[in-house]
Amino acid sequence: MQFTGKEDIEAPIDVVFAEITDFTRFERGAMRRGADVQRIDTMAEPGVGMTWKARFKLRGRMRELSLRLSEYDPPNGIVLVAEAATVEAVMRVNVVSLSRARTRLGVDLRITPRNLAGRLMVQTMKLGKSNLTKRFRLRLADYAMDVEARHKRSA
Repeated sequence: MQFTGKEDIEAPIDVVFAEITDFTRFERGAMRRGADVQRIDTMAEPGVGMTWKARFKLRGRMRELSLRLSEYDPPNGIVLVAEAATVEAVMRVNVVSLSRARTRLGVDLRITPRNLAGRLMVQTMKLGKSNLTKRFRLRLADYAMDVEARHKRSA
């Protein structure tokens, strides 16, 4: 199962890359939504090998997820790998400079099942793919607008 989206952001590439690698902000956001997020690694600077464990409630059940930063290529992008008991997800985030003050953010999310329960989950997701794709793109657009707004406030 794959979701892709692109958004153009009125901010320089360095600003956008700094935003997508502000892992502390993402941790706080997940915790505000009720997830328990713990950073596992001891790295001082962002880079390959950063690892998190997360627990959250989804559809009435507690889920556990391990998240690892597998590629870190400033200012071009990152790759995150998430592993749960039933599925594995790989999210590639690419950042391309369109001009000095404009950047394109591209996100590619691929979800693959790891067992029969994962296959059932992915199959169910495929039935609602159009709705999930719409929600994915809306979230990406909201994120792009937030990055622009934070950049304009700081400029």
